[in-house]
Amino acid sequence: MTKTKKYVRILKARYESSWYADKIGEVFELTGETVSFYDVRVPGVGRLVNVEDAELIVTEKRPAKKGEKVLVTAPPTYEEVEVVGTFSNSSLERGYSGVFVRVGLGKRPEYLSDEQYEVIVNNEVKNEEADEMENKLLIENAKTVFEKKGDKYFGYKSRLGDIVIGGNYSYAFIVHYAKTNEDVVIIPGDVNAVTTPVCTTEEERLWKPEKTAQERRDEIVEQAKADIENLKYRTFYGELRYSYHGIVCNVEFVVNKEKRTVVALLKSVGEGAVKSKGIAKAAPDDCFNVHIGEAIALHRALGLEVPDEYLNAPQPTEVRVGDVICTPHGSMHKVNKRHINEISDSYLSRCKIIDDSRTEVGE
Repeated sequence: MTKTKKYVRILKARYESSWYADKIGEVFELTGETVSFYDVRVPGVGRLVNVEDAELIVTEKRPAKKGEKVLVTAPPTYEEVEVVGTFSNSSLERGYSGVFVRVGLGKRPEYLSDEQYEVIVNNEVKNEEADEMENKLLIENAKTVFEKKGDKYFGYKSRLGDIVIGGNYSYAFIVHYAKTNEDVVIIPGDVNAVTTPVCTTEEERLWKPEKTAQERRDEIVEQAKADIENLKYRTFYGELRYSYHGIVCNVEFVVNKEKRTVVALLKSVGEGAVKSKGIAKAAPDDCFNVHIGEAIALHRALGLEVPDEYLNAPQPTEVRVGDVICTPHGSMHKVNKRHINEISDSYLSRCKIIDDSRTEVGE
């Protein structure tokens, strides 16, 4: 039976504070995975990577064929290269076999023994099929689609009925149209041939809606939750712990909602002695959020710089179930479903949200 292994390539870092933000393109050995995180091996420790920030690579330990891609594992550079030829019974050494690989544009092929690589089996056809499906869905869901051929744009699809299908449009028109309409997709094309429709990535769209303050705050809260896990490392015994100057620690959070503070206590495993602490306190006019507070306090306890987004998170604008609000009359209430259903939006908009932790409702 062919032996398979899994690796993770870092594609991006959604959060600048992630430990792998400066390791884009690097590959790490996978040691475990959940729905949300990959557990990877970093020299000496284990770390978590958000699934959406990485690509999973599956390999097989077997001789490669011409045209396949392999992952160089000895020395463990984890470089991905293409096989351009194979050899066996080499005159260099009796019974020695391996592959010739193309190591870079314009460079001559180098060779690897069969012991120095693993064959990549998952990041070609499967990824292309997934990309094709994603492209089709994006085109189907778009309200308006243009196809680009050379420096011209042609009407491809419109749910709004305000463009001519097949009509020729200038770049100036496209820019103006895209800035005033949502869900506009541009399909790249060739001036001499009509290519299979492949829509551009979101980053390449001409129009991108601005995120609301509430959407940005929601992202920062999720980032804070993830950071508390990402700052852990895997010990020699496989346990996830925090490291303070080489001391293996657990964290204990002390939350005081009345004083609007969160304290992170790093306690050494075994003796339970407090080795470090960090404190976060919400400003008087800020909405308190326990998740952001815990992330700030933990960064300070570990001696790490606190990300700016935690210190300057926008204030919430939407009242939700579980929020604590201060009414225009000065009374405080925890919002439940009845409040949302029975109280007018205009009244809720005049209430101030003073705590949006919503820990009791699983958010």
